[in-house]
Amino acid sequence: MGTLTIRDFFRNDAFAAAAGVELLETGNGYARARMEIKPLHLNGGGVCQGGAVFTLADLVFAVATNSHAKLTFSITSSIQIFKSEKSGYLYAEAREVFNHSRLSNCEVRVTNGQGELVATFNGTGYRKDVALPFDPIE
Repeated sequence: MGTLTIRDFFRNDAFAAAAGVELLETGNGYARARMEIKPLHLNGGGVCQGGAVFTLADLVFAVATNSHAKLTFSITSSIQIFKSEKSGYLYAEAREVFNHSRLSNCEVRVTNGQGELVATFNGTGYRKDVALPFDPIE
């Protein structure tokens, strides 16, 4: 039995925490998070920088693919940004669409506070033979 929860484990993601990403929900192959757009997220054009959007999407990808309590690292990922945002919250929802002993694939939708699609993210993870210190989410 694990000594931590998946939320405890991902509190150690210092980069996502510094970016202001807040984990809202976790599940089996699932995660949802949000990030409030602040001045530090804005690029030279005055809109949320692509790297900030990527960080939000990457965190929910990581939570969803690691929900089975086996260490999973990204081996490929891509993002498509369709809409610029200047303020408010961005929400990311990840769903694992392929779960194998070694590979995982996850699709992420990033939306604004009105539910409009801002970006899509797709990531593939590689599972290592390393157990994580929390119970798998069933």
